[in-house]
Amino acid sequence: MNEFPLHETVTRLQKVQRTLAMRQADACIITSAVNQYYLTGVIFDGYLYILPEGDPLFFVKRPVNFLDEQDNGGNQNKWAEQAKPGGQGEQVYKERPARRGRPIRKPEQIPDLLRKLGLPQPKRVLIEADQMSFSTATRLQAALDMPEIGNISGEMRRIRSIKSEYELEQMRASARVHTKVYETIPSLYRKGMTDLELQVEVEQQMRLHGSVGIFRSFGENMDIFMGSMLTGDNAQVPSPYDYALGGAGISPLLPIGANGTVLKPGTTLMVDMAGNYGPYMDDMSRTFVIEQAPNLAYRAHRVSMEIHQAIIENGKVGTPCSDLYHLAEEMVKENGLSPYFMGTVQQARFIGHGVGLEINEPPVLSPRSRDLLEAGMAIALEPKFVLPGIGAVGIENTYIVQEGKQESRWGNERKGERENDQDGKQTSWLENITLFPEEMVILS
Repeated sequence: MNEFPLHETVTRLQKVQRTLAMRQADACIITSAVNQYYLTGVIFDGYLYILPEGDPLFFVKRPVNFLDEQDNGGNQNKWAEQAKPGGQGEQVYKERPARRGRPIRKPEQIPDLLRKLGLPQPKRVLIEADQMSFSTATRLQAALDMPEIGNISGEMRRIRSIKSEYELEQMRASARVHTKVYETIPSLYRKGMTDLELQVEVEQQMRLHGSVGIFRSFGENMDIFMGSMLTGDNAQVPSPYDYALGGAGISPLLPIGANGTVLKPGTTLMVDMAGNYGPYMDDMSRTFVIEQAPNLAYRAHRVSMEIHQAIIENGKVGTPCSDLYHLAEEMVKENGLSPYFMGTVQQARFIGHGVGLEINEPPVLSPRSRDLLEAGMAIALEPKFVLPGIGAVGIENTYIVQEGKQESRWGNERKGERENDQDGKQTSWLENITLFPEEMVILS
């Protein structure tokens, strides 16, 4: 069963409908794959038409059997539900309600279909203007008889930034597999191989462990393939992509990541391969040393780990993300590492970001961020350094922002637990779900 529980779709739809009411919109139209999946558990070519109340409408171009009662394998579609309220693990399944909608060839058919369904023509419509092309948006607006158009992209990203326990458990599951893949890296290394040759070996392990293959990102021109490896001075090469570090890549068509550099003794290898072992991703970077490295590499790596610990100790529900960035920046200055922080030639101006269905969700940990930490957020924290002649060092962990009295199931030894619950009052903490060792690992 790949579709998520019915209560998840109901809750998510209600959040969007509250946005429609607040924006005084008659409808919103969702066309992006990631938001279609978030709201329905499926992806199709067409228009998800959401009203302020009631079930959404599906105006579907393809697949042609989408509105049937069977999936592509001929099996009856079912919803998963808990057998008991709050039940652990055990689930029951029941028949999914029929999807309400119509087949469609072009957006110009929507007004007539609305009339046949007894629904009014919208006067104010919200679309994903950050993702829909201008030509598509103007055609859709004309097809609907030129209603007022607004943008719901930002609200959708903010809604998705707060995860349910169901979503967070998907991320924990991905992180567990991610760790198993990283554990294979020392056995895959051979002397004299290039970064690209090792990356291919790791990518094979990723697919064998269930990686979905795609690296989902938000934004224009953000497509990359399964993640990044950086060694030596390739870590200094600036990239057009809005990620923490760059790399030349193997072609001007994809100028990021590994470029065929030989893994030489005295250099480092930063592995930042995607934690995409399900719909919900985690993010984790680790640094490997080729036989040995200069003392500067170990010192900078230690500072990265100390920044993580400082943010664990200071990050809680309500903390401004900009405060956490400035905390890290001050620690970097105190250690005399500013020229290497988050790059050399081109330095990134953030140290972390949200993660979920996409690798770069809100919040962002940057100096001008207005985001606050909220319970249910998942953040990838990545304070990194690039050292000329050596390579990149540092770690990236994914943390879940938790609120409430910490339960014993997290374990007192878990990193991120806060020691401020002496009176049994409500507290908050950061739960680290990426538990691969943080010290640099030697490849020899």
